[in-house]
Amino acid sequence: MSQYKIEAGTGQHIGDRNEQQDRAGLFAAPKAPGYMMAVVADGMGGKSGGALAAEQVIRTAKQLFEEFGPDDDVVKVIKNIIHESHTIIQLSGISAEKEPHSTIVILVITPHNRAVWAHVGDSRLYRFSGPNLIERTIDHSYVEKLVSENKITAEEAKSHTLSNILVNVLGSSATEPYITVNEYDDLKPTDSFLLCSDGLWHYFTDRELGAVISANTPRNGSEMLINKARERSGGRGDNCTIAVIKLVKPPKVEKGYKVEKMRRAV
Repeated sequence: MSQYKIEAGTGQHIGDRNEQQDRAGLFAAPKAPGYMMAVVADGMGGKSGGALAAEQVIRTAKQLFEEFGPDDDVVKVIKNIIHESHTIIQLSGISAEKEPHSTIVILVITPHNRAVWAHVGDSRLYRFSGPNLIERTIDHSYVEKLVSENKITAEEAKSHTLSNILVNVLGSSATEPYITVNEYDDLKPTDSFLLCSDGLWHYFTDRELGAVISANTPRNGSEMLINKARERSGGRGDNCTIAVIKLVKPPKVEKGYKVEKMRRAV
């Protein structure tokens, strides 16, 4: 069983947009004690279509995780959440005469020192050990493809004219989403996870993110990063959403009793 305590928090800012189309959620599994889920969704689409799509992702994740049991397969439930979200977004778009889409990044922490995560689109997950980045998700975007082909650098990708073009999203009427799944089976105190939309990660280096996450509580770290992202955006920032999960040593249990010598019975 796990030898750590989970601390988690979320944060959001509308940025310089007219509407907040990002959503985030932290959920426990009522039927599976010790399991927790974090989800970030970045909606896209005019006339509130993006907000509708992201909201459907969070609702679907919450509903299916409430039915999750300790004997269920974590990867399977994550994939079910993503596929059902995709289908519901498609149907919602038809009924509302809109074209909503959304990204998703989702993480499940188990009580058995295991973490499983998946993503579609360019909302990211970072895994840190202390302040050090261990790994992050690779965006399903056109510029990330160019980076992988060594045609541009990661820094050039941030300012590329096609940086907002995604090749994989939820809700597309043309293609089914492909899901990238990863996991880690040796969780311990000092490990942490950051899930965020591109409105946040765009403004930071990996080292900056790790330093802030490791040195602060999830709430304070989220606030610091959002404030700095707003400062660096120069009045042109996107919706900004973040979820932070930190594993910390459980507090020592202090003895609440005093041992005294037993008197001899009469």
